[in-house]
Amino acid sequence: MGLIRFARYTLLVAFLFKTAIAPVLAAPPRSPDKTVECEILVIGGGLAGSATAYEALLAGRTVCMTEITDWVGGQISSQGTSALDEKGKQRSLLFYPRGYNEFRIRIEKKYGRLNPGECWVSASCFPPRDAHEILFEQLQDAAKEGEGTLHWFPSTAIKELEISPEGNVIQSAIAIQHQPAPNAVPLNSEPLSQTIEDIYTYTDSPRFHKSIIRFLPQGKNDPSLVNWYVVEATETGEIIALADVPYRLGIDPLSAVEPSSSGGITEGDPYCTQGFTYTFAMEKMAEAQTYDIPEFYSRYEPYYSYEQPHFASIDLLFTYRRIWSPTTGEPDGLGGRNWTKVTPGDISMQNWTWGNDYRPGTESDNLIYSRSQLQAMGQLEPGGWMGGLRTETLRKGEEHAIGFFYWLVQGITDSQLGEGVKESDRTHRYLTGLDSPMGTIYGLSKYPYIREGRRIIGRPSFAYPDGFSVTELDISAKNYRDEYYQNTLPAKMYEDMWRRLSGLGVIDVILDDLPAERMTRRTRSTLYPDSVGIAQYNIDFHPCMTLSPPELPGNTEREGTRQGAGLTYPAQIPLRALIPQEIDNLLVAGKSIATSHIAAAAYRVHSFEWSVGAAAGTTAAYALEEDIRPYQLVETMPRPNPQLQELKLRLVENGNPNAFPDTSIFNLDWENWK
Repeated sequence: MGLIRFARYTLLVAFLFKTAIAPVLAAPPRSPDKTVECEILVIGGGLAGSATAYEALLAGRTVCMTEITDWVGGQISSQGTSALDEKGKQRSLLFYPRGYNEFRIRIEKKYGRLNPGECWVSASCFPPRDAHEILFEQLQDAAKEGEGTLHWFPSTAIKELEISPEGNVIQSAIAIQHQPAPNAVPLNSEPLSQTIEDIYTYTDSPRFHKSIIRFLPQGKNDPSLVNWYVVEATETGEIIALADVPYRLGIDPLSAVEPSSSGGITEGDPYCTQGFTYTFAMEKMAEAQTYDIPEFYSRYEPYYSYEQPHFASIDLLFTYRRIWSPTTGEPDGLGGRNWTKVTPGDISMQNWTWGNDYRPGTESDNLIYSRSQLQAMGQLEPGGWMGGLRTETLRKGEEHAIGFFYWLVQGITDSQLGEGVKESDRTHRYLTGLDSPMGTIYGLSKYPYIREGRRIIGRPSFAYPDGFSVTELDISAKNYRDEYYQNTLPAKMYEDMWRRLSGLGVIDVILDDLPAERMTRRTRSTLYPDSVGIAQYNIDFHPCMTLSPPELPGNTEREGTRQGAGLTYPAQIPLRALIPQEIDNLLVAGKSIATSHIAAAAYRVHSFEWSVGAAAGTTAAYALEEDIRPYQLVETMPRPNPQLQELKLRLVENGNPNAFPDTSIFNLDWENWK
């Protein structure tokens, strides 16, 4: 489908369904069509959700897994970012959870090579469609091996939660599963902005036939018992919003543990989250192609850029995340970066900051609604939940991504580098169709790649009276002697920061009352006695833009939002980061664990998602086996808990590490890990 035809098609669909699919903010119109029992309900089929299911199935549990799209895998499939983000040393040791390593092995087995795209951003780039098929087969095999049971619910969204009168146990969940209505177009014919309100509406529509599903604990549903666990693994933290447990969104206030925050001295900003991206695939052709200019292109053209002079090459962007290369070309490169020459038949996936990233950051255009916005809209009322996303911003993100393809092949402007840099190259084809890499008729990923969603605030405890969270200071390798921190932080905050950085030397700091300039910083991340997983990646930002709309000519990134970016030390995933306040049978996996805005920029890549999911699945299975609630494993800290140690040992014995090798509080030589 040509770009102009796509634009007209979506506008026509919007008109036809405008009145037919108005949101219905009410209780189910009928009794559930189906009741399903399970021991672990995983909400969200991305990498974290899949890893949760994988470990729970190997433990012999009955798992229900829902997913708003019809693919498992999230980042690697329905979001199209099928280029594994990995740090070099961790990759050289293959120091990953067992399921993540198995997935890499299955990729290599399918293609006879780990990197069928010959991309240079990663050791492995591959088509998203294949990722779904490979991962789903891996889950099926796990169910057979562990004698567990997987109930898979694609195209399914959670609409309501039934919470006990005491407010501490999720007793059931109501979901809506959608399938094409008779004589309607197939699934994935229309972008998410056109279908999301329909997806969360109980009643049938000209587009969808709906099934209402009620999920219950397996066996007797006794409110006094916790005989099932619900795992939040959605991309934006839907369930923590729906359950209304304490969470944060966007930039945190400046503090001693978040000293690089651009949120100001006293207040953060819930509207400035990292940008989201609709990815797409494009194929190199032997001959020049013709293109229709999208009618919305002029609106977004002022944004697009190669960003830096050493990136100013379409072949560089193409090979950066090339996901398929049937013919290996001759050596090629630019500015010290090397790749094999682009040849006809090569396919690339695009995910570029000054390209198809869409970066709203104000109250009028933020993608993920804040709690106050949800409350004002009625989405927190019974039956009112509609997914918690701004539909108009989704639509603009879709248009923005399509416009980026046209800029790549036809554009001659560059918002950051000026005139005379960008040249057109019309030997590329935008790939569409249900059999395309993205699996959609319109060519975009089924769901946007979400870098940051809602983040829980963990339970208050010793040393964390306001609730547990992993922060910038826990993982960053930045130079905090830099004048920026001396000039920005109030004196007491600056001294407090250095006390926290002093590690084993903190006793001397206190006893000798050392001033900040004489304190010596630790050269490691924070180590947690309740660590249940590992994560390492740079603190990497795709910041929101200053003005609305983000594509406004001359718009800039929000000032100061990249201050926290930089190298990190290898980090741990504490169990406390998975446990929300208030609800005892809810565990959080994926990007919604208890992290700060800056720490979340490192805790978001593929292997992290798998590690935290493996921890959630193992913890849920262990809690059911031992009849203990996860918060009870950590509530006695810093005193040791034998059952916590047993859980940690089980994870390690199962091939799910909770610490990097040769990293301890006594080993100060962590520099080679950066």
